[in-house]
Amino acid sequence: MAVYNIAMRHSFDTIGIIHSPFREKFGIPRQPALAPAARLRLQLLPPYDHPDCVRGLDAFSHVWISFVFHETAARGWSALVRPPRLGGNTRVGVFASRSSHRPNPLGLSLVELIGIEREHGLSLILGGADLLDGTPVLDIKPYIPFVESRPDARGGFVDGPPPTLATRWSEAARRQCVALASPPSELQPLIEQMLAQDPRPAYQDDPAREYGIALWNYNIRFRIADECAEILEITEIGLN
Repeated sequence: MAVYNIAMRHSFDTIGIIHSPFREKFGIPRQPALAPAARLRLQLLPPYDHPDCVRGLDAFSHVWISFVFHETAARGWSALVRPPRLGGNTRVGVFASRSSHRPNPLGLSLVELIGIEREHGLSLILGGADLLDGTPVLDIKPYIPFVESRPDARGGFVDGPPPTLATRWSEAARRQCVALASPPSELQPLIEQMLAQDPRPAYQDDPAREYGIALWNYNIRFRIADECAEILEITEIGLN
């Protein structure tokens, strides 16, 4: 009979760091692929930045990223959590959720592999990721569709994509996007995709309230009313 040490502890190396436009937890899409315009860079660290480590990876269109919820790890965990998808009121077990407050603060995201950069080290360019800037990455695995795609699987209380909001721009915000972003064609769709997911906490529904999201080095001010997110202002962080 096998004997297990139930008090085992494990330690893992950080193989890479995420460089992301998402500078704070608020506003990050709650699942990968909800904001396909998001472009992130996974910088591999020595000795995992050797070209041999990614040989053959460019044959795959998507990869699994195993990472640490480093910003929320110190808050600990709870057996019951309140998923935003259920309005923030209904409780489910932590293992029936993707909450970041877990016994071990580990996350898993399926993201598009846009490309591999070999200049100034070794990095993976990822699309549609939901990862905070500075996130430590523990592992990378290729996504294998015939094994891991199960169209007949049940999705529980998240069976289907969430409803989305319409978005509109104030004239001031549109001018600021063109003047500040280089190029603005990258910033505009990402803002719209993020706000369409309604990043507000489920218990907040004040149409007069304004919110701010830090994205790259910009602060995006917006409000939500009548199922529409209005982008009010874009300013550079630290200049106001």
